[in-house]
Amino acid sequence: MSFSKDFLWGGATAANQCEGGWNEGGKGLSTNDVIPHGKDRFPIIKGDMIVSAPDADHYYPAHLGIDFYHHYKEDIAMMAEMGFKCFRMSINWTRIFPNGDEEKPNEEGIAFYDSVFDECLKYGIEPLVSIVHFDAPMHLVDTIGSWKSRKMIDYFVRYATVLFERFGHKVKYWLTINEINMLIALPFMAAGIRFEEGEDRKKVTYQAAHHELVASALATKIGHELAPNAMIGCMLAAGNYYPYSCRPEDVWESICRDRDNYFFIDVQSRGEYPAFALKQMEREGIMPVMEPGDLAILKENTVDFVTFSYYASRCVSTDPEIAGKQTAGNIFASTKNPYLKRSEWGWQIDPLGLRVTLNTLYDRYQKPVFIVENGLGAKDTIEEDGSINDDYRIDYLRAHIQAMDDAVNLDGVPLMGYLPWGCIDLVSAGTGEMSKRYGMIYVDREDDGSGTFERRKKKSFDWYKHVIETDGAEL
Repeated sequence: MSFSKDFLWGGATAANQCEGGWNEGGKGLSTNDVIPHGKDRFPIIKGDMIVSAPDADHYYPAHLGIDFYHHYKEDIAMMAEMGFKCFRMSINWTRIFPNGDEEKPNEEGIAFYDSVFDECLKYGIEPLVSIVHFDAPMHLVDTIGSWKSRKMIDYFVRYATVLFERFGHKVKYWLTINEINMLIALPFMAAGIRFEEGEDRKKVTYQAAHHELVASALATKIGHELAPNAMIGCMLAAGNYYPYSCRPEDVWESICRDRDNYFFIDVQSRGEYPAFALKQMEREGIMPVMEPGDLAILKENTVDFVTFSYYASRCVSTDPEIAGKQTAGNIFASTKNPYLKRSEWGWQIDPLGLRVTLNTLYDRYQKPVFIVENGLGAKDTIEEDGSINDDYRIDYLRAHIQAMDDAVNLDGVPLMGYLPWGCIDLVSAGTGEMSKRYGMIYVDREDDGSGTFERRKKKSFDWYKHVIETDGAEL
C-alpha cells in the first residue's frame, strides 16, 4: 500500500541540538548553552544542580551543535535531494529575544530564520516549526525562575506573537511546546526549572505545567488570528505502557501511567483538565494556582492536530522484583519487555507499538495526528571507500513505516506525515553525545567536539529518497 500524494514526508531537528552559533547574531544565553557533556549533564537537566553560565571546566555541545547556523543552505539542499516535503525545526527563543523580556525582537535573529524558511520554500519544503523545543532564556531563569513564574506566560506570548507576525505567511505548521510532558522527567532541560532546597518539587512542576498550558493556549489563539491559514499543534513524548502481565494490578498500573502521559495533551486537545488529573492533584496537595479566565482560555483555544515522538513502547510491572529490571538509556523508565530487542543504548524496539500509539491517540482525540520524531540512535562506521552502510537504521525505519502504513490503510488513522528524528546527525538531547547518530546524513563531529562538520550521505539517504519517491509503496 502507499500514502496519499499530499502526505508530508520529511525529517526533524531542533535548534538546541543542531543550530550552534550560540554567541553569534545577537543571540542571548539559553538553557541549552549551560548544559554540558559529561557527568554533570543529568544533575543539571533534572534541575538538581544549579548553573547560570558556562564555565571553562566543561564542554558544551550545543555551543556549536552541527553548525546548522552556517550550513543550513547545504543541509536543506540535501533534504531537498531526498525529496522532503516537510522539515521540522525549532526557533531558538534567545535568537529572537536575547534576554526574553525585551520589548522588540533581535532583527538579526529574524533575518536568519527568514532566510532558512526561504531556503525551504525554494525547494517546496514546508517548514514545521516548534516555538519552544527544550529552550528558555537564562535571564528569565535567573530573574523569575522561568515557568515557575506566571510572568513567563506574557514573555512567551510576546515571543509567539512576533513569530506569527513575521513568519506566519511562510510557515503553515506550528507546534507550541515540544514534548510538553518531558517537564516531569527533566525539568531544567524541558522548561528551565531549577529546584531550591526545601521546595515541593511536584507542586512547583505542576504549577509550571499550568503556566505552560495557558501560554500554549494563548499562542494557539494568537496564531489563529494572525495566521488564519496555519495549523497549530501540540507535541507529546509518546509510547504506550504495556502491562507486564495480565495481573489486574499490572493492567491498572499501565492505564495510570498512560493517563499521566496524556494529561498535558488532554488539556491542549480537549480544552480541559481530565477528571483523574484534578483528583490526583487535589489528593496530593499540588493543585496549581489558577487565575480567573484560565479555564476558559484552555477551553476556547484547543489545537488543530496532535504530534508526537515515538521511539519505543514502555512496560510496567507492580512486582518489585520484575519492576527493578529497567531498560537503559530511555528518559522514561520502563520494565524490560522480554519480547522486544533493544538498541545499543538500551531502547526497546517495537514497530507494532507505533501502530498502537497512532490508534490510541486518534481514538482519544479524534484529531489528525503527525509523527514528528522516530528513529534509531546508533554508532555508524565509515568504510574505507567512504560509504556508511547503516542497514540497521533502514531496517528500523522500514518496520516503523510499515506499522504506520497499517495504521493508515487498515485502521483509518488520519496521519498527516512522517518526520524521522535527526534526519541529519545532531547532538543527543539526553546524553549530549554525537556518537549516538540518528541521521541519514552523516556529520563529521565527535563527542569531544572535534571534527570538520563535513556532511556525507549514508546508505539510508538513498533508501529514504526512494521511499518518498514511491509514497511509501516500496520500502
